[in-house]
Amino acid sequence: MIPAYNTLVVLAGCGLLGLAAGTVGCFALLRGRALVADAIGHAALPGVALGALAAAALGIEARSLPPLLIGAAATGVLGVLAMQALGRTGRIREDAAIAVVLSAFYAAGVAMLSVLQAVPEVAQAGLSHFILGQAAALRAADAWGAGAIAAGCVAACLVLFRPLAAACFDAEFARVQGLRVGAVDLALLGLLVLVCVAGLQAVGLVLVVALIVLPPAAARLWAGRLPGMLALSGGFGAACGLAGAAASAHWPDLPTGAGVVLAGAVLLGVSMLVGPESPRALRRVAAEPR
Repeated sequence: MIPAYNTLVVLAGCGLLGLAAGTVGCFALLRGRALVADAIGHAALPGVALGALAAAALGIEARSLPPLLIGAAATGVLGVLAMQALGRTGRIREDAAIAVVLSAFYAAGVAMLSVLQAVPEVAQAGLSHFILGQAAALRAADAWGAGAIAAGCVAACLVLFRPLAAACFDAEFARVQGLRVGAVDLALLGLLVLVCVAGLQAVGLVLVVALIVLPPAAARLWAGRLPGMLALSGGFGAACGLAGAAASAHWPDLPTGAGVVLAGAVLLGVSMLVGPESPRALRRVAAEPR
């Protein structure tokens, strides 16, 4: 049986989203920015609420994706700036800054969603789908928009491959060679914001970090060099996105984010057991007689 057109478009959009998340996540993992993606996802929630409120005030459908994504991107960037400001104090460690931003912004978003339940136009928008994701609620136009953002992120990663790789592997040497590592980090954070925002409705803001972290973590256990790891990570991310979207389309009550995370967890588990760079394989090689 051939799936409906809207289902095929949703699958394509989620596949592209997974490809982008795996590609950007590869650099985020190597640069030690994986938890930043989690903070960005949670920081996007109040932006979703503000976007829905603004759309309703302008007479636009409250679940229209453009204003929601604009609001999510705005508060996601605000969250990144807040983390950097806290880190510059010299008194607060990076992990503490991430925890502060994640919890504060998410609490603000939950409070705003509770208040907005009293606004009829917003209450019917189904904003709760943005927490755990629901691909079945995506419309074709929404899926195409998310796919376009994801494709742009992949293209940006390919263009910035050399500076991103230099910053990931030896930031100090790259800085000595004249590379503006701070600007590269900002570009990487910007790509993380875009991926998180693009995946809000499909994967959900709570679990979008799993789509960014699990594919590169699995790819790291198969490839010993960056180009191979990058290709595998993108492929694994696309596979996880497709699996989660297909499961959500088949079982509409299943949140897409949960399906994506389970697919990624299985993939990582298999990689840890049989991958050539897995701990088990490395122990076996070390035990072999020289």
